[in-house]
This record gives sequence, C-alpha cells and structure tokens, in this order.
Amino acid sequence: MTFNSLQTIVSLCKEQDINFAEAVRKIEKQASGLSWQAQYQRMNSLWKAMQEASKTYAPDIRSASGLSGGDGEKFRLYANKKNTLCGTFVSAVVTVALRMAESNACMKRIVAAPTAGSCGVLPSVLIPMYEGKQADEKEILEAMFVAAGIGQVIANRASISGAEGGCQAEIGSASAMTAGSLVFLKKGTSEQIAYAAGYSLQNLMGLVCDPVGGLVEVPCIKRNVIGAVNALTAADMALANITPIIPADEVIDAMLKVGRMMDSSLRETGRGGLAATPSAQSQTHS
Repeated sequence: MTFNSLQTIVSLCKEQDINFAEAVRKIEKQASGLSWQAQYQRMNSLWKAMQEASKTYAPDIRSASGLSGGDGEKFRLYANKKNTLCGTFVSAVVTVALRMAESNACMKRIVAAPTAGSCGVLPSVLIPMYEGKQADEKEILEAMFVAAGIGQVIANRASISGAEGGCQAEIGSASAMTAGSLVFLKKGTSEQIAYAAGYSLQNLMGLVCDPVGGLVEVPCIKRNVIGAVNALTAADMALANITPIIPADEVIDAMLKVGRMMDSSLRETGRGGLAATPSAQSQTHS
C-alpha cells in the first residue's frame, strides 16, 4: 500500500477502524520501515522548527531585494486593536502566515510544508490552535501526519512544484494539507478530511506561479495568507458534511492536467502574470 490516493487512506481507516493519522503512519512504516517512534521524533523536530521560526521572526529584517519584510508585524499591531474584519483567531492565522513566509524570503530557517514558498500555510493554523489551547502537542503532531499524508498523495499523483504545476501546486497543496489537519483536530471523519483537501484544491485551481523578479516574495507571501484562510473555509464546509461533487483524487488529477496546460510564463519563470506588469518590471529593473 502506498500514498497513491486519498481514497486509499480513507478505505484503510474504515477497514481497520483507525483514524487518518494512524493510517498515514501505517503506510509510512510499510514504505520506509521507520518505526512509529522514529516517525514521531521526525515530526516533533519539524513542529519545534515551526514554533522556533515563528518566535524568532524579526520585524526589522528585510529581504535582500527589499521587496518584503515587516508586514507580519504590521498586521500583528493592527490585529491587537481588536477591530479586524476577520476576528481574533483568523487574525492570528494571518499574522503567522505573513511572518513565516517573510522569514523564508529573508533567508531564515523555516519548514517547507510542502515547499519553502508555501511554508506559512500549515503553521499559521497549527500555532494559533496550540497557543489558544484548542489542541495539545500530541494532537498537533497527529494533525501533521494527516497533512503529510495528503501532501504525499498530491506529490505522487500530481505535483507540489510551482515550476511544474503553477502556484496551485504549491499554495494549493499546502492549503489542502492544512484543511485536512484542521478537520482532524476538530474530530472530523476520514471522509471529511478528504472533502476538505479537495475543496481547498478546487478553490485554488488554476492559480499561476508568477514571482516578481523570479523571487519567492511577491505575490507569494500574501498567497500564504490566502492558502491558510482558504483552508479554514474548506475545513468548515467539510465539517458541515457538505459532500463535494468531485472527489478529492479527481481534483488532484485535474490540477495536474491544468498545470500541464499552463504556458511556461505562468510556471515560476517570472515572465507572466503579475511578474509581467509595469510595476513588477520597474521593481525588477530598479
């Protein structure tokens, strides 16, 4: 058994009466031979790295290009006024997403989840859930196994690379992983976890990869925020048991086909989309 489809994981959950995280660990042990203890140690090290990256965010640091830095702090200060449209929890999510993605642009240590360009999406929900005492550390680690399983299926079945599939393959995959982990933390079923992953991907279907100046900064950093908020809404729809018409595996397959149809200018080359606008070109040439 391999990570070839989300339905495979859901079926294993039903057949063996286990949850999604346990199914992922079983498949991983079969594939790699890693014991459950070794798997937990690896996942815990990633969780600690995510937490450290958030704690060591430097509001004064700027990227080498000067295009990014400081926005995570701006949003934190704004959110502290308690007058956001999003509310307290979502504002915390936005803050962490910005801080994590900016840290990547400023060459600080982050966790690629599944890529460096989408590193802010998953921790942006896990850290506020943990700090808000909505989940303990064991539950967070379990949720990370759920995210890892979803990400592995997407990588095997389609792609997580912006160069191959556009930003739908990076932020889209991160959003799907995050949505599934949220459903798990809210005690949703294995089917609902797959629903959430599918909704996240279909909502971002066709998203192009158009980095200004070829750098993973603009619009990449702000798309981490969109990926995180998309995950929240997808998870809530799944938890409401709104059954998708298109199964998640078929959404993944469609994403692969769409990515292949994209012109090369829209797949991380920095030659199309926002990267080709006059403002982007003026930044690139300055």
